[in-house]
Amino acid sequence: MRPEDITRLFVERSNAGDAVGVAALYEENAVMAYPAGETTVGREAIRALWEKVLAHAPRFTPEAPLPTLVSGDIALTSTPPTDGTGARAQVVRRQPDGSWLRLLDQPEFLPPRP
Repeated sequence: MRPEDITRLFVERSNAGDAVGVAALYEENAVMAYPAGETTVGREAIRALWEKVLAHAPRFTPEAPLPTLVSGDIALTSTPPTDGTGARAQVVRRQPDGSWLRLLDQPEFLPPRP
C-alpha cells in the first residue's frame, strides 16, 4: 500500500459504514483534529467517533491526492477538499509489514481570515 491509498480506503470504509475499518487505518495512539476545534486521541476513540458519524450514513466522495512528501518511514499526504474546508492533511508512518497508517490527521482546516 502507498501512503495516498489510505484516503481511498477511508472513503470506501466510511461509505460502507465500517467504523472499525476506518479506525484500523490509524496507529494505536493516533491524533485526529476532529470534530472541529477538538482532538480525538487513540484508535479506540477514533472508532467510537466514527461509529457516531457513520450512524447518520454520510456519503464521502474521493478526492484526488496532492503529491505525497516522503522522508523514510514518514509521509505527509493531503487532498484539496471539495467541501470548502480549505485543506486536508495527514502524517502517516510505514509499519513493519510495509503498510502505512495515519499518525496525525487534520481532516479540516480553513485558511486564515484576512
